[in-house]
Amino acid sequence: MVDVAREAGVAHVTVSRVLNNHPSVRPQTRERVLAAIERLGYRRNDVARSLKSGRSMTIGVVVAGSELFELPRILLGVEEAAQRAGYWVNMSSWQGGDADRLTETVDRLASQAAEGVAVIADRPVGVEALERLVTRVPMSVVMSGDLANPAIGSVELDQELGARLATRHLLELGHRDIAHLTGRLGTFDARARVDGWRAEMREAGVSSPELLEGDFSADSGYRLGLELARRERRPTALFAGNDQMAMGVLAAFAEAGVSVPGDVSLVGFDDMRGSAYLVPSLTTVRQDFVTLGRTCIEVLLGVMGGERPRHHLIAPSLVARRSSAPPAGRAAGRGH
Repeated sequence: MVDVAREAGVAHVTVSRVLNNHPSVRPQTRERVLAAIERLGYRRNDVARSLKSGRSMTIGVVVAGSELFELPRILLGVEEAAQRAGYWVNMSSWQGGDADRLTETVDRLASQAAEGVAVIADRPVGVEALERLVTRVPMSVVMSGDLANPAIGSVELDQELGARLATRHLLELGHRDIAHLTGRLGTFDARARVDGWRAEMREAGVSSPELLEGDFSADSGYRLGLELARRERRPTALFAGNDQMAMGVLAAFAEAGVSVPGDVSLVGFDDMRGSAYLVPSLTTVRQDFVTLGRTCIEVLLGVMGGERPRHHLIAPSLVARRSSAPPAGRAAGRGH
């Protein structure tokens, strides 16, 4: 700043006022200072600035796990919300282990002047460590399932509601025999989607609907699709655990000559890129991952501002396309 002041022929305090957009600086003087900054390649020292102000305007983000679905879109939401609030993002990663190692990662970000830390966590990797985590810095987490740590705000997409929306859509079209092709039941997302499907079927008066377990892969959807195609009597509708499994079902049915939606209606989950261009285009449940990341930062900013940490559910939405229709020979209408 001293060099810029000397170059521009102004006082040191004038340079400071220009950098802080103070209204008392004349336009000609401001232009002269900005020109000197450009010539000298001056960059503000944010470390020195944070030492003086006690504010770094930095948020730490920890990516916990390597199997995080749609991580780029979550991070886009994180960046958008942080920048809108005037914060920079400093990232780190933690790939599992005990709570002490996660605490060390969070504390390292805090020691670099992060004012708060957001964790984007794969539940199997992070849940136990996060539940035991004790740290001095405000925190929020993106993770499926509620978090039993009252000191940390958390955000998740409502998996059970998404499954209800998918099942309700098929019921309202007139289907009663709706099977669910699930991912591995050891995962939280799979269990939550099963719970939503079962609850909606139960409320419609359908008992003991059929559940077939896969693993969220297109391979498992293809295998289960071939199994169903060989049956003499098939369900009139399928709710697939995700769009990948639905893709596998479409391939199996196409090979076996089973028409979608003429013979069997199909609904997926995720609204992955390209699902609108499958043949037929896939009816699915859309999860807004950008909003997920954005809400995580909003919750964190609230905790940083003194709000009590809270758990926030984000509602998905149904996207109806051509893979779902009323059962053959029946008019649409729930319960008919």
